[in-house]
Amino acid sequence: MQVLATMTKHAANAGSPKAREAGSPTVKRLTQEHEAEVLAFLAERPVHTFGMVGYIHANGLVSEHNRGGFYGCRNEDGQLEGVALIGHHILLETRTDAAIEAFAHLAKECRDAHMVLGEHDEVERFWSCYADGGQAPRLFCRELLLEQRELNETLEAVPGLRRAESDDLELIVPAHAQCAFDESGVDPLQVDPEGFRERCARRIERGKTWVWIENGRLLFKADVITDTPLVAYLEGVWVDPQERGNGVGSRCMSELGKDLRTRSGAVCLLVNEKFLAARALYASVGYEFIGCYDTIFLKSEIH
Repeated sequence: MQVLATMTKHAANAGSPKAREAGSPTVKRLTQEHEAEVLAFLAERPVHTFGMVGYIHANGLVSEHNRGGFYGCRNEDGQLEGVALIGHHILLETRTDAAIEAFAHLAKECRDAHMVLGEHDEVERFWSCYADGGQAPRLFCRELLLEQRELNETLEAVPGLRRAESDDLELIVPAHAQCAFDESGVDPLQVDPEGFRERCARRIERGKTWVWIENGRLLFKADVITDTPLVAYLEGVWVDPQERGNGVGSRCMSELGKDLRTRSGAVCLLVNEKFLAARALYASVGYEFIGCYDTIFLKSEIH
């Protein structure tokens, strides 16, 4: 893949924006006793650490629902230089190049990762250390991190927008599966139908999924993955194809934003740079660009 080859070459040659520390860092798997320390570390950049914060708040630092383990990278003084989730998803938050490189070498031991997600520069350096010996890439995507900074107060309210209930599961599963397929090219209902349904049901049980349903028809869906006083993070935004362009998406996103902004300092989401209609929708309700992220979907080696 030419894009990935170019990215790896640039990563190996480019100067790094992160500081290099003397000595070799130590990487160890984190336990529940480290949770407060890890959350404090991630809270230094809340808009950029939404993914790991969401997992920890939902499941705790150690849980099978994280589908992987959290690891800490420490310098010679025992201070955290980085935190990573390594498993189905590989997520990073680092302060030094040494931490990125240490996590990359550790991640090679995981042979069934689905994707790597992180800020552009971080993923670039990670890949330069990981590519030789890690899982092969399947798909490269550029994502835009957006933050809602202004609310559109002129849009019509959506009284029917609510948290999903267990009876809504059959409507939500195919919509969420379509979101996953559009992004990754893999249909989760073909790969892991039972596990996917269970994860959708768990989101509903935890009050993470919001819907607008009329006459038994799902018009809108979104998942609030992270909901803390510092940041709320949305994913899985879906609008009924028959209603796209009719204001359903903008009204629901505006309404949901109003609710989230009453208790969170920021509301953010990632959107694939190629999804122009989605980008226009988010712009119409006050979302603005704040950073570039890269997603590398990986070829699993475990069947």
